[in-house]
Amino acid sequence: MQDFPANYLMIGGIREDYCITPDGRSISGVLGGNATYASVGARIWSDRIALVSRVGNNFPLDWLTQLAANGISTRGVRILDNELDTRTFYAYRSLEERVDTNPAAHYARWGLPLPKALQGYQSSTAGQESRDRPSPTTVRTGDIPKASLAGIIGAHLSPTDYLTHLMIPGYLHHHGVKTITLDPSIRYMSPDFRKELPTLLHGINAFLPSLQEAAAFIANRGISQWEIADLFHQMGPELVVLKAGANGQYLSDAQRDKRWHIPAYPTQIRDVTGAGDAFCGAFMVGLVETQDALEATLRGNISASFVVEGTGALYALDAPAHLRDARREALKNMVREE
Repeated sequence: MQDFPANYLMIGGIREDYCITPDGRSISGVLGGNATYASVGARIWSDRIALVSRVGNNFPLDWLTQLAANGISTRGVRILDNELDTRTFYAYRSLEERVDTNPAAHYARWGLPLPKALQGYQSSTAGQESRDRPSPTTVRTGDIPKASLAGIIGAHLSPTDYLTHLMIPGYLHHHGVKTITLDPSIRYMSPDFRKELPTLLHGINAFLPSLQEAAAFIANRGISQWEIADLFHQMGPELVVLKAGANGQYLSDAQRDKRWHIPAYPTQIRDVTGAGDAFCGAFMVGLVETQDALEATLRGNISASFVVEGTGALYALDAPAHLRDARREALKNMVREE
């Protein structure tokens, strides 16, 4: 895999995406995955991004070549000796709600043919909640190239299995990585993991769940987003960002005792796939480079705004720097402190 100097790691999945958009468009067999989109979101603000993931020997190598050609190091992508299922399916019921099971029913509902590649598909997240059984896609410490760790100053863990999120942060801290952000898997964001989540979040600088995931974990619809953020602060992270889709983000900074609502940058939405992941990648880079959580949130928000305007993980990389910066300046005026 191609390599060049990197300061930031994006850890998680590289996938082959299939989806049906809210308006019934079928998108089939495109490069995706949460770590891919996180890398793209981060790449909009930095040219020192590296991806860490696992794929099978059946994964299209030209996709890894495309990532490297766009300035994202793929040295940390481990290609296994066997085939690996990296398909992901989403059917969007709205811009805010999606499901990832039973693709045949969703294609039939729109009168669309089921892609042959989705025959036998079940789910892309099955088993992510396992406390003791690593899967082939579980990222191991040995997957992170030791030769590259010396220059790493920040890392983001995209939604993946519980064991990856449990094992990797301590290893990174041991090697001097000071800033680590984490976006959880919906599979373990449930009341069943109330004892485990504080251990998982130990040493995490910023916790970045969706508002939907946070509510599922709390299982209490009667409390506000700020009360939810406070519960997560008590588990360790000084920063909590609740991603709220079209409603933007709710940022809580425990150290500064400040809270903000950052609305989503207004733009023409075509496909929301990967928007939250792109936000997280850009947020982590912004946090390291500015040491300012609000500025980091603005950067993440703007990366997401480019992602939703097109289809496919690499689309947003065409965003010109002057437009990126103009959007960030405009968004500053929309922020509300609460």
